[in-house]
Amino acid sequence: MESFFRAIEDLFVNVLFMPLDALRFMHSWWGASTLNWIFMIIGAVAFVYWMLQLKKYNDSGEERKDVSGHSFL
Repeated sequence: MESFFRAIEDLFVNVLFMPLDALRFMHSWWGASTLNWIFMIIGAVAFVYWMLQLKKYNDSGEERKDVSGHSFL
């Protein structure tokens, strides 16, 4: 059973995380931070998209905003 977990460790450490190790040992800050910037851009685009969808839903007037709009009020 121990060899099974060693194989999983070897897969993750030596195969799947190899590109991240290459980024970690770069001498350029911009090169090493490229993946973080990509994730930040994806998050910003998703946030803007979500806010535009919420605005569209709010402007359509479908939601009941009176006091009896929800059963817990």
